[in-house]
Amino acid sequence: MTTHYGWNGRYFEDFVVGDRFEHPLGRTVTTTDNSWFTLLTQNTAPLHFDHEYAANTEFGQPLVNSTFTLALVTGQTVTDISQNVFANLAWENISLPKPVFEGDTIRSRSEVLGVRESKSRPTMGMVTVRTEGYNQRDEVVCSFERTAMVYKTGHGPNAERIAKLEEKYAAKDAEAAGTEG
Repeated sequence: MTTHYGWNGRYFEDFVVGDRFEHPLGRTVTTTDNSWFTLLTQNTAPLHFDHEYAANTEFGQPLVNSTFTLALVTGQTVTDISQNVFANLAWENISLPKPVFEGDTIRSRSEVLGVRESKSRPTMGMVTVRTEGYNQRDEVVCSFERTAMVYKTGHGPNAERIAKLEEKYAAKDAEAAGTEG
């Protein structure tokens, strides 16, 4: 028997240039998502929250706020890319080639473009990825490059807790293996 205590994310040493990730979670965007995010960020463009106004545009319906799309796609990458982030350092080459509409389901994928040790923080390194968000028709709706400073294994706010869990469950697993055999 083995005890599994959950995914704690990747650390700096886990990233290799060229690695690709199909991020596990998709999200269908709702009218509420679009309206609340737009109003929360004080964006006054009626194209995002006024259905009557939007019906009179070439799109015929509200467009999802592009910064919501960027935030959603970034969020979808956290499990694989930045669960152990110290800080995001940059978003570059942001592109929004297709509109997102309420009811679209967005998924994302990333490729590691670069990894390098931090010169000023020896317990961290920089990871650069290119990420694409795509809709249910596999059309890319958002792409960007992001650089994050990621903790190395054994470092960061969770390091002590994870080490204790590993020790605790290794002992329990060894005990269970000895008594079952």
